[in-house]
Amino acid sequence: MDGRRAPRRLATVAGVVAGTVVGGGLGALAGTGAAQRDDSPPKPWIEAAHLPPLLTTADERVELRYDAFCFTETNVDEPCDVHATVHVRRDDSGAFREIPVTEDRGSPDGRFVATVPPSLARSPAGFSYYAVLRDARTGATTTLPAGGAEAPQRSRPLDRPIEISLGAHRFDAARRASARVLAAPWGSGAGAVGLEPGRHLTPVGGSSFDVAPDGTVHVLDEANRRVLRWRPGVLAAYALPVAIDGMIADLAVADDGTTYVLETTAAPGKPTVVRAFDGRGAARGETPLVERGSQLRVDRGGDALVLQQPSGQWMAAFEAGRPASESRQKATGRSGRPSAAAEELVVLRAGDEIRVALVDGHGARRSWRITSKSPLAEVQLAEPVGRSVVVVVRVYSDAEDEFRVLVLDQRGLVETFSVASADWAETAPLSRFRVRRSSLYQLGSTPDGLFVDRFDLEVDR
Repeated sequence: MDGRRAPRRLATVAGVVAGTVVGGGLGALAGTGAAQRDDSPPKPWIEAAHLPPLLTTADERVELRYDAFCFTETNVDEPCDVHATVHVRRDDSGAFREIPVTEDRGSPDGRFVATVPPSLARSPAGFSYYAVLRDARTGATTTLPAGGAEAPQRSRPLDRPIEISLGAHRFDAARRASARVLAAPWGSGAGAVGLEPGRHLTPVGGSSFDVAPDGTVHVLDEANRRVLRWRPGVLAAYALPVAIDGMIADLAVADDGTTYVLETTAAPGKPTVVRAFDGRGAARGETPLVERGSQLRVDRGGDALVLQQPSGQWMAAFEAGRPASESRQKATGRSGRPSAAAEELVVLRAGDEIRVALVDGHGARRSWRITSKSPLAEVQLAEPVGRSVVVVVRVYSDAEDEFRVLVLDQRGLVETFSVASADWAETAPLSRFRVRRSSLYQLGSTPDGLFVDRFDLEVDR
């Protein structure tokens, strides 16, 4: 491929793509393949965007698309001579074969495309693949996903999915919450949440939350560098100071009380970090990520998992309470999030369609294909609950937006309702909903303050 002039930043790409997929793949910003811990200027590096075709249908043409952007120490636009190789194999074993990569000249920013041969794309077991991108001018190289051949990206075919048509969305029928769990004013005092209004910018405050098994709600008050806890039946919040950078971040709380914070901002060419704190707020270590993180969750075993970009893979950030090394992050990369209901939960949003599958070593055990006549934005949440899967997706028009809640099981769509967006203040991109037992919790905000509402669900446990 010939040299191309690289855009200075991937911010536009990230803004459009980030949040389009949760649970399985998300093409967005990436840093270098290797984490850098020092404060020295970064060496030349490549940032890339890629939306993995995690779930495919038998009649579609499968293309692997990559946007590559080159940076130097001065972070200015300079010629970028990227060469890419893509390696594909049937299923998840055997030898990889290199397939041709071409430049998409119809893309103004320079996009590189590899078409997966039908003999691989239509394999009943799916296919796995990885790519290597190299700037011939500087020698900078990145591998997607970070684990390369050891933990490649995985694509699986949908086998007789349950078809669900949402039709056109109605924007004036949002459901009232079953209960308002908490309400907190903006501020820095006891029980208040910090708000950072920017000049001509959307206010930011209360960037994430989680719900513990006993119903305690934890809110990340990043502006005041603390976690606020509201216990059931107790109106006053307990403030737990934590050593974070005070920027927008994601939060997840393990059953043993360990609090994990994914800091989603970092200097150019530097890694984002996951920090761990015990029940008293004492630091328990940090993990520099091999790729930039977009979403944080704790699995049933208590390990902290991060959806890393641009691989769109879930990787371990903490295992057994200890930071995961760079090699462990790469080796644990998975296309879907580990689930008690199956080996993985895989979710893909492509345009106004959502594909959901519970997969194991034999392929998709259960799957759903959801279409909408109204435009869909990011999938905020996809979570197994008993024998059901709860999905929350943003629906929008030119004038308004709401969230659509879907409860899926083997019969299809068993419950659906709308929830007001209530996102006056900005949060971490995929942090507005959590599921605990058979209830859905929403983090919302108004000019007066922040709140958490609970919606009771009809799920088959």
